[in-house]
Amino acid sequence: MEDIYISEADKDDLEKERYGLAIERIRAIPDESICEEQFRTYFHAMARFALLTDRAWNIVESGRLKEMTLEQLQSFNRELYEDILPENYGSSYGNPDYAVCCLGESIGRMLSFLYAELRGMIPAVFEQNRFDMVIRMELLLEVYQSFVSAVSEQAAIEPEAVRQILYWYVSDYYEPESLERTAQLLCPDKDFAYRIVMDSDLNDLRYLYYYGEYVTENELRTARHLNGMPEERIKLMADTYTEGYRIGFETGNKDISLKKTVNIRYGLGFERMIRQAAVNFDRIGLRSSIYRAGASIFQGRSVNKNGFFGANPNKQFDYDHKEDQSLVLDGLLVERKLECLRNAYERYRKEASVFGGPAVLEIFGEKPFVPQTKETACKLTQKQQKLSVEYASRAGAMQNEYIPGEERSFTIIAFPVPDIGGDYEEIFDEIVKINTLDYKLYQGIQQKIIDALDGGVTVKVKGCGANRTDLSIRLHELGDPGKETNFENCVADVNIPVGEVFTSPVLAGTEGILHVTRVFLNELEYRDIWLKFEEGMIADYGCANFRTEEENRKYIKDNVLFHHETLPLGEFAIGTNTTAYVAARKYGIEDKMPILIAEKTGPHFAVGDTCYSHAENVRVYNPDGKEIIAKDNEVSALRDRDVSKAYFQCHTDITIPYDELGELSVVTKEGRTVPIILNGQFVLPGCEELNRAFGCGV
Repeated sequence: MEDIYISEADKDDLEKERYGLAIERIRAIPDESICEEQFRTYFHAMARFALLTDRAWNIVESGRLKEMTLEQLQSFNRELYEDILPENYGSSYGNPDYAVCCLGESIGRMLSFLYAELRGMIPAVFEQNRFDMVIRMELLLEVYQSFVSAVSEQAAIEPEAVRQILYWYVSDYYEPESLERTAQLLCPDKDFAYRIVMDSDLNDLRYLYYYGEYVTENELRTARHLNGMPEERIKLMADTYTEGYRIGFETGNKDISLKKTVNIRYGLGFERMIRQAAVNFDRIGLRSSIYRAGASIFQGRSVNKNGFFGANPNKQFDYDHKEDQSLVLDGLLVERKLECLRNAYERYRKEASVFGGPAVLEIFGEKPFVPQTKETACKLTQKQQKLSVEYASRAGAMQNEYIPGEERSFTIIAFPVPDIGGDYEEIFDEIVKINTLDYKLYQGIQQKIIDALDGGVTVKVKGCGANRTDLSIRLHELGDPGKETNFENCVADVNIPVGEVFTSPVLAGTEGILHVTRVFLNELEYRDIWLKFEEGMIADYGCANFRTEEENRKYIKDNVLFHHETLPLGEFAIGTNTTAYVAARKYGIEDKMPILIAEKTGPHFAVGDTCYSHAENVRVYNPDGKEIIAKDNEVSALRDRDVSKAYFQCHTDITIPYDELGELSVVTKEGRTVPIILNGQFVLPGCEELNRAFGCGV
């Protein structure tokens, strides 16, 4: 049987026909009163939302969007997002508490998911992706029809019938959605956001509303601030970002000339810097791809955004829906998702081979988010948690087939947004200074720290005051200390700003308690978080966020262990950026500093994969010519026998701030103790300059 070929024109005509039929049927729903009252009210609300997105589609398609005034655009933007804003969330069907209260426990969860998925039509409107509009409209109609049929048959609606509709929606459309997402990552000609960045008049802030993301004063004021900067300051910021990316390949002993694409990720308002960065990347032979942060079941929904993004209208909404996949996840779906991912990588095999990795601009300074855990929210069962872990592991291994870790790199830089406080402009300037510190100075000081550490077998770390940390970290034995080292001398390359020295510890012999009184990890707050390590693996854990131990343990397992039963200590590092630490204290923004900067303000410990995940076989050297040999641990070393047991697809840094640190010392084979930090001050000879930021003399 011959394959049936459908031309792009015929495909477009078919989508237009499906769209027309769907929207015509949806227009009739608000005038119908077939279902029971609570469900009727729900479906009327869903129809009104779909009609709102249809009106938005026509505005964008006709070009009227770019004729609107700033005030009109602001009103239009708020209309699209107002239902899930915190002040309205109590009576939104996006809130599982409200949905379950109105619609019942089982049906309420599913219909809350349906509304969350329908909100994926907003980005489809602005990208003029008719397919994504159609499949969501048809999903709404199919679910609605199941209720209509139940009434006509005088039968109760069966929750399983509704769940099956949702299941097959995800299963049927995972392949085209996976193809599209992969193309957006790997193909620069998917240039929706790129064209906004490069073609807009950035002094006309209306451009911020052309993305379809939620826009607040944060994004507007950020753009105004960058627009007011001299060209040389913008160039300095962009150069630091793109040079960090280039140097990452150089220090990682990887050939950037083989790469043709870089994926840029950023928050709205930074377009002036991103435009300059794209120009810089072009000069070194890299075209820029830019995709939107996930907004549906297909990309996953998370408080921590990955892509380009605007303001988060309600982080609680994202937190409430982060495990919506529990409604559909089973073994067959895992296999289906992996099959679709494989097909996508095969389709774009050539593009994957020349993909260099991401260049990330993080933002920080937003109001700290403390999530509310809801019984009504969807939750993965233990079996589903294992399936989720299995999928992440196999998907990560598959990605490494097509985009080998030993050939790709990345860079990350962070800047504040106006929410950080009244000193925003001053803080921004301070962060620019921190991001552009003299890496040569830090490189020399950090080499002295590394030389001391390489003389030891273990490192002792103890807290002070309320901090209960008491850890012993085992180091790899050096075969030839004259040519080998345990620690990488990290300056301003992949992780901007300077500076840290880091290693992958030996798990056997790594023991003790890691404790921090308060820390933010991936935008979530943890109070009195502690992890107990035995043989380098997490053996127990807890925090003080919630009233019960069960709630606290679940919070950590979901958001730090990512549903794994345990994780190894994948990294031990000593942050040396005392300037960043003092700046955070000066402006009272310790709780708002991103991990990227916070990890440089004290010793930090990463649970999960090592820093060399999927690139362990690449030979890496410090500036002094010594080869870094501590790239593996006993878990990652399993990759040659069973790759599914070697990697966890997560890496979370936890930092002990200097003022909670009593001692960090290295213990030699002979039992001699060499202190590096005592009571929050560097005491190792040659490191005195680091104490200058504390106001200490040198």
